[in-house]
Amino acid sequence: MEMYSGPINKLIEELSTLPGIGEKSAGRLAFHLINMPRAKVERLATTIMEAKDKVTYCSECYTLTDASVCPVCSNAKRDHSVIMVVENSRDLAAYEKTGKYEGVYHVLHGAISPMLGIGPGDIKLKELISRLQDDVVKEVIIATNSSLEGETTAMYISKLIKPTGVKVTRIASGVPVGGDLECIDEVTLLRALEGRVEI
Repeated sequence: MEMYSGPINKLIEELSTLPGIGEKSAGRLAFHLINMPRAKVERLATTIMEAKDKVTYCSECYTLTDASVCPVCSNAKRDHSVIMVVENSRDLAAYEKTGKYEGVYHVLHGAISPMLGIGPGDIKLKELISRLQDDVVKEVIIATNSSLEGETTAMYISKLIKPTGVKVTRIASGVPVGGDLECIDEVTLLRALEGRVEI
């Protein structure tokens, strides 16, 4: 039996498809949205559509941006000889919050996971290798999550890059196994970055 009218049920159903939003949270959000002034709801809807229409991938590192090249890649003060490889744009943002990393990034948009049918061709690996073709890059820091998929991806990347002569390092411990980078505090991330080791 449906407890609410069709439009409310549909709104709850749509909101519950978002990551981390269960049915109860979706219900609370739905009622909050319904009780908001119409102008605020319209502004929220417009903002969502603008982000969907304008946000794209950076042509260099593949993070999400509203320009052809993101602010990090276009910054001449960044060290373009060091590339940190992360799984997603949220991980990039987590490292940027430390304020200590001065290199650039490469966003894979996933990790290798045979169980989920995600192979090397499904993430931005060939784009990473093409960035190593010029002699600018001296080090690649692999900062994938400490999960089975993250470790698999790190080893695969290491084997791909080693023959090129580019130094390959992995972030050090301090990041708990099974932890997501976006959920870890800045001090732990900084210790992991500073204690990275060659693999």
